[in-house]
Amino acid sequence: MGVAMRLILGIVVFIALTSSLINGEVYTVGASDGWTSVSHVDYKHWADTKQFHVGDIIIFRYNQEFHNVIQVSYENYKACNATNPFVTYATGNDSITIKYPGHFFYICSFPQHCQSGQKVDIRVPHPLAPESAAPQPTLPPTSAPRIPPVPGNGTGSSTLNSKCGFFTVVVLAVFTSIFAY
Repeated sequence: MGVAMRLILGIVVFIALTSSLINGEVYTVGASDGWTSVSHVDYKHWADTKQFHVGDIIIFRYNQEFHNVIQVSYENYKACNATNPFVTYATGNDSITIKYPGHFFYICSFPQHCQSGQKVDIRVPHPLAPESAAPQPTLPPTSAPRIPPVPGNGTGSSTLNSKCGFFTVVVLAVFTSIFAY
């Protein structure tokens, strides 16, 4: 087999193995209840049952007449303080692509909604952090780092997530075996 043919075969194998990893998971905050204050959704429990990764898409669905979504600092999240939001969303169907690891704090700024539980902490671990490690006890920080806003309207292209490491090794092994002959 010629070098050009091996190269084409290698590219096809690479695309086949990695194409399913380009897009992350899609999560609707609150599942079928959506983003609301009337059905008393436990957003902490909802988020705790998910493993978020860079490239995942978080969708907030809500009635825009009665709710919104604002990304805030850790301090404002704890205090349900809607002043100085990083980003404000108000379409009723907001998609936010996770572009980097960290904590992302969202609340509804309508009066008393956050206080009644309409707030969520999306935790995205660093890709090098072991996912199966036992959780370490955490103390509330006196000042959490400011997380910069997601630019635009919260939509954008996904990036490869941490699951790609294994497949990259497989692809390199396939390339090596193709070019070894």
